[in-house]
Amino acid sequence: MTIYALSSGPGISGIAVTRISGNKSEHILKSITSGKFPKERVATLKKIKDPETRDLIDEGIVLWFKGPNSYTGEDMIELHTHGSKAVVNKIQGILEKFNECRIAEPGEFTKLAFQNKKINLLEAESIGDLIAAETEMQRQQALRIMSGASAKKFNFWREELIKMLAEIEAKIDFPDEDLPTDISQTLQLNVEKIRNEIEKTLDDEKIGEIIREGFKVAIIGPPNVGKSSLLNYLSKREAAIVSEKAGTTRDIVEVHLDILGIPIIISDTAGIRETNNEIETRGVKLAISRAEDADLNIILLEPKNLDFKGFFNTQVVDKSIIVINKSDLGVNSLAGLETNVEPIIISIKENKNLNILIEQIKNKLKKQFLKNENVLITRSRHRHHLNECHKHLNRFLEKKNNDDYDKAAEDLRLSIRHIGTIVGRVDVEEILGSIFENFCIGK
Repeated sequence: MTIYALSSGPGISGIAVTRISGNKSEHILKSITSGKFPKERVATLKKIKDPETRDLIDEGIVLWFKGPNSYTGEDMIELHTHGSKAVVNKIQGILEKFNECRIAEPGEFTKLAFQNKKINLLEAESIGDLIAAETEMQRQQALRIMSGASAKKFNFWREELIKMLAEIEAKIDFPDEDLPTDISQTLQLNVEKIRNEIEKTLDDEKIGEIIREGFKVAIIGPPNVGKSSLLNYLSKREAAIVSEKAGTTRDIVEVHLDILGIPIIISDTAGIRETNNEIETRGVKLAISRAEDADLNIILLEPKNLDFKGFFNTQVVDKSIIVINKSDLGVNSLAGLETNVEPIIISIKENKNLNILIEQIKNKLKKQFLKNENVLITRSRHRHHLNECHKHLNRFLEKKNNDDYDKAAEDLRLSIRHIGTIVGRVDVEEILGSIFENFCIGK
């Protein structure tokens, strides 16, 4: 089967890239162009024609990749044409008429690259992350995973465990052979070393997943202190309704932002106060829940109302920045502020010290989370399989007697399988769909 798709973005553009991969690629290229066949990996200007009528469709650059030396590992073509809808639709209409040729599913080109062993599963996922990256931090993380450091570590653990499993199986299959007497103790020490390394990797505060999805930041505080105005300022648009009437915000208003290269999901919440209004009460509960779940809170106050501790526990306050808004109205005293943390005094109305607040958000997140850039886990799938591997290694270490060799071997097999599933070294067909379904068509 041969597949094709528009690999550049949809819509009108200067250049559109149509990608074709499969065993019919050479035949298709010969049918829609004429003259000398392009050299491999050499950009060649060609007239692209309708194979039936020989009418000219467009003139553009053609790239020919002979498999297995291509992205997918198959014969592959890239057509670089003008990016009008008419040209793209005409080319795709011609391609669909070829036998055993169909439009690609989302992520199918990368899926072929994985299946043809051009990339491993971690690299495939990181390609998807790079395409979806909205901030500099997300781009850097995706590139680190693509470089192969994570896969190298996971494969090292897997290969070491395979060696240990071979020693145990030798003991099981040849009990009368003169195997080293200290084999059991050596195995225990080696497995314990890998178990400890995995444990350390898992103790990473989920920073990889947080960077990939975005740091959760909540703006919380009493009513009418400027929470919605701050959200609108940071998002550079009217994302939330601003009103002088207290209690305007009832539900959570959420915006994805790039703050100095850091991906952030920032939430405007209901004003927190004692109220008899049922709907407002539910909004207050949502706000407190969001504050407890957030990676960082901006507790926004005003000089006339500095009391906030009665609503938040210590955990919320410890991961918070205290901000006093409306400094344009005058700040005579902060005596009522019950915290040792130095507040940031701002005025959204006069655009005062907001740059200091943004810098503090960045510094707080970096100090709290970015202690180690050697991130290995970027998805919950990785964490699940590493946790399972860790669990089976613990079970292995609990087996001390020689009679437990059969059970110990099974624990090692299962731990190896879970690590292998992360990098795609076992049968992972059942998870491929969920990995590639979020890719754009043409990649």
